[in-house]
Amino acid sequence: MSPLFSRNLGIDLGTIFTRIAEADEVVLVEPTVVAVQLEQQKIVEIGQEALNMLGRVSEEMEVSRPLREGVVAYFEYTYLFLREMIKRVAPMRVFKPQVMITYPYGITSVERRAVHEAALEALGARSNALMVPQPIAAALGVDLPVGMPSGNMIVSMGGGCTQAAVIAVHDIVSGRTLREGGLTLDEAIATYVRRKYGLIIGQPTAEHIKIQIGAALPQDEEMRIELQGQDQISGLPKPFTLTTSEVVDALQDPLDRIFETVRQVLEKTPPELASDVIDRGIALCGGAAQLRGVDTLMTQKLGIPTYLVDDPENAVAIGSLRALELYPVIQRNLPKF
Repeated sequence: MSPLFSRNLGIDLGTIFTRIAEADEVVLVEPTVVAVQLEQQKIVEIGQEALNMLGRVSEEMEVSRPLREGVVAYFEYTYLFLREMIKRVAPMRVFKPQVMITYPYGITSVERRAVHEAALEALGARSNALMVPQPIAAALGVDLPVGMPSGNMIVSMGGGCTQAAVIAVHDIVSGRTLREGGLTLDEAIATYVRRKYGLIIGQPTAEHIKIQIGAALPQDEEMRIELQGQDQISGLPKPFTLTTSEVVDALQDPLDRIFETVRQVLEKTPPELASDVIDRGIALCGGAAQLRGVDTLMTQKLGIPTYLVDDPENAVAIGSLRALELYPVIQRNLPKF
């Protein structure tokens, strides 16, 4: 296809958000959410419009995330969602875009094929969709020298899963995916509030708490937030106040599991490449990586310098587009369909 008419798109299909990159910039960001009319199994809203309906619909409607823990949970919803996202970016249907879509490292071939087939369905007949593991896309997105025969470590903390990988010569030498991420942190906050205050809060409220006052380490300035939850006994709304130190306590267990995953990857890394990682440090990206102090706590737990990259949320999307441009070089390390 002539470059004059073809369009290259990099797609970071995430559990929480989907991002599409074109011309080395992110051109679309939408929540990976659909609103479905249950009786007719018909999607009525997609993206932010669907997310706005979360917790505010009748029993005849369902607001659903098509992906769970980074993999396809509802195939039809996923491809319809993807089709709409691609249409918003590339509405001209005569010349179909060339797409590189990401997937979590280490998922099964069946799970990987579901992502690929959803992309093909979204693009339509005579289309092609390439795929790249998210750690490689993330490393390319933050400009790590992954084409060199030296070790570079990337940790991507997404909404549905956390991935850690050591990459050399455009290939993952050692890697691991923990199917826990930002949503797990939200659940930990909600569980803490329920146990300590006897109040029920939803995922959006827990996420709001995490963003506003959440931290991985005690902060110099103690922040607090006043909210309302549903009393477990009476069912009535009841106000409560939460502090940063309480959120720190709530998040320690899921954060420890994330750090343990990174440690396991390092243990499986050849000594020469592990030495490179110690010298260069660990690059941290993903939306959940923006939690205050998580890079500092990881440095303390692992004894290896860890730094939060610039633009951590968009790294995978930008990297997937760069992976498409580098496809002739990296294709030997990519899955075949």
